[in-house]
Amino acid sequence: MPIPWLSLVIFFPLVSAVLVAVLPREASRTIRTLATVAALAEVAFALPLWWRLEPARAGWQFVEQRTWLPALGATYSLGIDGISMLLVLLTVVLTAIAVIASFRAIEKRAREFYALLLALESGMLGTFLATDLLLFYVFWEAMLVPMYLLIGVWGGPRRVYAAVKFFLYTMAGSVLMLVAILWLYFLNKNATGTPSFALDAFYALSIPPAAQWWLFLAFAFAFAIKVPMFPLHTWLPDAHVEAPTAGSVILAAVLLKMGTYGFLRFAIPLFPQASAQLAPWIVGLALVGIWYGALVAMVQPDLKKLVAYSSVSHLGFCMLGLYAMNSQGFAGAMLQMLNHGVSTGALFLLVGVVYERRHSRMIADFGGLWKPLPVYAAVFLVVMLSSVGLPGTNGFVGEFLVLLGAFRTNPVWAGLAAVGVILSAVYMLWMFQRVMFGPVTHAENEHLADLSFRERLVFAPLLILIFAIGVFPQPFLDRMQPALDRTLALARQRAALSAPGRVEIAVPGGLKVVIPPQPSGGTPPIEGTRR
Repeated sequence: MPIPWLSLVIFFPLVSAVLVAVLPREASRTIRTLATVAALAEVAFALPLWWRLEPARAGWQFVEQRTWLPALGATYSLGIDGISMLLVLLTVVLTAIAVIASFRAIEKRAREFYALLLALESGMLGTFLATDLLLFYVFWEAMLVPMYLLIGVWGGPRRVYAAVKFFLYTMAGSVLMLVAILWLYFLNKNATGTPSFALDAFYALSIPPAAQWWLFLAFAFAFAIKVPMFPLHTWLPDAHVEAPTAGSVILAAVLLKMGTYGFLRFAIPLFPQASAQLAPWIVGLALVGIWYGALVAMVQPDLKKLVAYSSVSHLGFCMLGLYAMNSQGFAGAMLQMLNHGVSTGALFLLVGVVYERRHSRMIADFGGLWKPLPVYAAVFLVVMLSSVGLPGTNGFVGEFLVLLGAFRTNPVWAGLAAVGVILSAVYMLWMFQRVMFGPVTHAENEHLADLSFRERLVFAPLLILIFAIGVFPQPFLDRMQPALDRTLALARQRAALSAPGRVEIAVPGGLKVVIPPQPSGGTPPIEGTRR
C-alpha cells in the first residue's frame, strides 16, 4: 500500500500541535523543543516532493482519494503539481523558521502559541493540496481560527481590533465563495447527473457567460481580500502591526499567497471569459495597489507598517503577472509569490530582532545601527536589496518576468508598473539609510547585542534562497512552468468555442484540451473533453 504522502504532510503538524498542547505549561523548554523538532521533521517530509514530482507529467500527482460525504459527492481528494509543490515547500520552511525565531519573543502561553502555529500550518497545507472544492473550503476556513488567536492573544495593544477585522474581512469573502461553490455544484449535477465537488469536474463543466460573471466575482472577492488587493487591503496593516513576529511572517509569506493561488487555480481557469473581460479592471486595481502601497510605505514612521504596505505593492505585481495572461506573466507571478514570501518574511524577522532588543519599531528611535550591529545590518542590506529587486537576488527575476509578460500584453501596463519598482527602491533605501547609517542617535542603541547564533541560523536559509533563486532561477522555473502552461491552456480552451482543425494538449486531471486554429483577431477557440 503506497504511503499517503500528502496526508502525512498535512496532518503531521496537527498531530504535533495536539502533543504540544497536552504538555504541562511549565515545561517551556520541552514545548519549544518538541515544536522545533516537529517543524523541522515536517520540512523533511515535504522536501522530497522537490525531486519526486515530475513537472512535465500532466495531471495531479501523489493523488489520494477517499469517500468523505458520499451523499453530497464530496471526497477527501488531494493532489499536487508544480504550482502547489513550491507553495507547500515555502509553507513548511517559513513555519519552521517562525517556530525557531519565536524562542525569545514568546514567553507567556508558549504551549498554546506553538500548538496554534502548527495547527495553522496544517490548514495552509491542506488548502494548497485539496482538489475537492468542499475540502478546499474546509481548509480555507480552518486557517482563520489559529491566525485569529495568534493575533488576538499574542499581538500588540490593538490586537483584538486587528484580529476581529482580519476575521470579518476574510469571512465575508469566504461566504460568497461558498455560495459560488454550491452554484457550481448544482450546475455540474444538473449537467452530468452526478453530484461532485471535484475540481476536475468543474474544469470540464461548460459555464454560461452570464453565470461566469457572478461566479467569478464571488471567488475573486474572497481571493482579492486575501491578496489583499486595493481597496480591500485595509485589514492587512493592522494585522501585521499587531501580530507577533511569527504571525507576521506566516501572514506575509504564506496566507497572502492563498489569494493569488486562488486566482491561478480557480478564478482564471474556471471562469476565463469573465477573467478576460474584467482583466483591465483587475490590472488597474493591481497598478493602483503597486503605486499606493509604495507611496504609503514611503511615509511610514513604523518599520513594521512600512513592510506591511510594501506587501500591498509587491502583491500587485503578482496580480499584474497573472492577468497579463501569458506564459511569462504566469511564471513571473508564481516566482514573485515565492520571492515575496522569502524576502518579506525575512524583513519581518529583522524588525522583530530590533523590537526584542529595544521594544520599539519607530524609525526615529534608531540610527547608526551598523556600528553596534554589523552582522544584523549586513543581513538587512541583502534582504532589503532583494525586496527592491537588485539583479542577482530573487526579487529581480520575478519582477523582470512580470514586466516582460505585462509588456507583451500591454506596454502601458509594464511602464506604469516599472514606476512602482523605482518607488520601492526609494522607500526601502531611505528607510535603510535612516536606520543603519550616520551616528548612533540614541545612547541605548550603542550596546545592543548583534545577532545570536540561533538568529543567524534563522536567517541562513533565507539568504541562501535569496541568492539561489536570483542566480539559478531555472530549477524553480522548470518545476512550475509545465503546470502554469497547462493552466493557461485550460483557461484558453474554456474561453473559446469549438472549431475544426483541432490539436490536443494535456492538462491537469486527465482533461484533453483541443485547440483549433486561431481566427484572426481573437482568442483561439478550444474545447475540452475528458479522457
